[in-house]
Amino acid sequence: MSARIAEALRLKATDRIADIGSGTGLFAREVAKSLQPRHPILCVDPSEAMLRQIGMPPSPGLTPLVASAEDIAEGRADLPYEQLDAVWLKESVHHLADPAGTLRGLTERLAPGGRLLVVMLPATIRYPLFEAALTRFEELQPDPADVLGHLRAAGLEAGLTHVEHELRIDRDKYMGMVRARYMSLLSTFSDSEIEKGIEEMGIAHPEPVLVFPDRFAFIVGELVEAGERRGGGE
Repeated sequence: MSARIAEALRLKATDRIADIGSGTGLFAREVAKSLQPRHPILCVDPSEAMLRQIGMPPSPGLTPLVASAEDIAEGRADLPYEQLDAVWLKESVHHLADPAGTLRGLTERLAPGGRLLVVMLPATIRYPLFEAALTRFEELQPDPADVLGHLRAAGLEAGLTHVEHELRIDRDKYMGMVRARYMSLLSTFSDSEIEKGIEEMGIAHPEPVLVFPDRFAFIVGELVEAGERRGGGE
């Protein structure tokens, strides 16, 4: 995933980069390892507890910043860089109260030629979850096509692609991940609902190893001068 992010954003060592909603910096750490950036990657997250797991002092090439996407978009955060060359949000766009406004604000933080990437799950998923969880996911998950529209409305030249990997996970391990609410979606269910769901999953999936596709939408936009715009299409 880290390699895909770096490839989609065409990252260079000289770029000023921000991972918005970085959590513990899992992907930023891998990008920094391979890219060796001249400017530390900003790991932006509203959870100080998550950012603390990056380490104190932080890993080389990373700078934690306690802030939300909205703080960055609205200029409330004290950034060490005047502008950003590359920004990514991985599986955090569904937490935005106003996706269009926040993505527009993040676009305004970009330098000329800057790139913004949103990595998100599609509108439907084929995970071996219980039925109520899959239904609720579809009710809550934004459509990648709408995010694409937001980036274009913000003035970016944007396109949408998909990346898919096959996952193989031990059945009992996956049940434990669901019980631990590994997806934020699962936090909307009570303990009893989770246990009932796991029982349902056990009946539907008796096989010892679960095999299913993990598919992500990659929506990338670039801030280009009007005279440099290329032809349309996704």
